[in-house]
Amino acid sequence: MGSRCYVFFFALLSLTVVALAYDPDTLQDLCVADRTSGLKVNGFTCKPESNITASDFFFAGIGKPAVVNNTVGSAVTGANVEKIAGLNTLGVSLARIDYAPGGLNPPHTHPRATEVIFVLEGELDVGFITTANKLFAKTVKKGEVFVFPRGLVHYQKNNDKAKPASVISAFNSQLPGTQSIAATLFTANPAIPDHVLTTAFQIGTKEVEKIKSKLAPKKG
Repeated sequence: MGSRCYVFFFALLSLTVVALAYDPDTLQDLCVADRTSGLKVNGFTCKPESNITASDFFFAGIGKPAVVNNTVGSAVTGANVEKIAGLNTLGVSLARIDYAPGGLNPPHTHPRATEVIFVLEGELDVGFITTANKLFAKTVKKGEVFVFPRGLVHYQKNNDKAKPASVISAFNSQLPGTQSIAATLFTANPAIPDHVLTTAFQIGTKEVEKIKSKLAPKKG
């Protein structure tokens, strides 16, 4: 009897963990985000249903390429709950990523979502690294799909030096979050102590300061 209870408890616990693994399910038809509310919840509070319009479910921002004007050569345009209030509690979002010739979307993670990319134009070298430090990499072309598991470090690189590329990304979160590895470590505020970075990367303080200066947000 005790063994059966243990098995039942373990099964119930497993189901609970799976149920809580992603954005929680909605308990009503609509909960359009009230982004003006000062109330802090896990997500956004709902605006009154009488104030909801079709525009709360619309966004035209990923229909054309973004202007890429940074040193890494890529630009991300999010279509998440911050842009589409109607996505609140629905557990999905999109993004468009545009790459200059040879452009890179640097190694990063999405702590709250798995990502699926669909290549609109061009050819990309993509990959992700598991917690066992194994790289899974592939070249993907127009019309092809690649998956980056939730929370794992991944990247995309336009391997064409002459032509731009673009993808649409889908996420199982209304706000997947993004942590770019280099920027997270070298531009944190307050800053990570230099001795932590010099020891972790086996480099000197001058190299740390040089990297910080290159990654620092541009003023103006």
